[in-house]
Amino acid sequence: MTAPAPRPRLVLVHGTRMDSSQWQGYQDLLPEAELVAVDLPGHGSRVAEVFTADAAVATIEAAVLGRSAGQRMVLAGHSLGGYLSMLYAARHPSALDALVLIGSSAEPVGPLAAIYRRFADLLPRVGAERMARASNAVMRRLGADDQVLPGAEGYAALPAAWKVVYDECRADLLAEVSCPVFLVNGQFDQMRLHVRRFAAAAADTRVVTIPRATHLVPVTHPRLVADVLREALAV
Repeated sequence: MTAPAPRPRLVLVHGTRMDSSQWQGYQDLLPEAELVAVDLPGHGSRVAEVFTADAAVATIEAAVLGRSAGQRMVLAGHSLGGYLSMLYAARHPSALDALVLIGSSAEPVGPLAAIYRRFADLLPRVGAERMARASNAVMRRLGADDQVLPGAEGYAALPAAWKVVYDECRADLLAEVSCPVFLVNGQFDQMRLHVRRFAAAAADTRVVTIPRATHLVPVTHPRLVADVLREALAV
């Protein structure tokens, strides 16, 4: 008798300042997948580590390579995690069965990039504790639960992490990616600014806009995000 195929592996990569706890509850929503939520360098259980592009991509690669023989592989990332997932996919264009980029379809150029650069520049002057309090207050108003809000310790890696995005992450990274790419954004997410550019860059893209959601869509609308992930697991 032929052994049943293993559950597909779903690697989840968190956003800036957050950690793997961002994805709590997703295993219950997606029991059909083997879910692996990673901590990037400088975040969560790895907060003491220095953040670099190579170290971040290596973290994703280790999670992908942990799959079993014949196991389908879906990689999904939110915000910073989406940009890094795209960078991984560009370096390993045939490694995935699907790629899901959530809140990661704006190129870091122009006025939008300037706002984020100023935010990063403020950090050394304002301090991580004050920045965390102010940022978390905004996130609460947008619907984030206290248990997923990042602490001040996650801010130390922010300038280095965003510099990787500024320097390396553009829509054309998707040009050689052979798997389906899902571009998922909240309706009110500023990081969907160039979604058409990203959609045109890859050979097979699916654009999903979640109504009345913001950049925090994986936290505020987990069931709807899980529905998209389920579709990616099935392609």
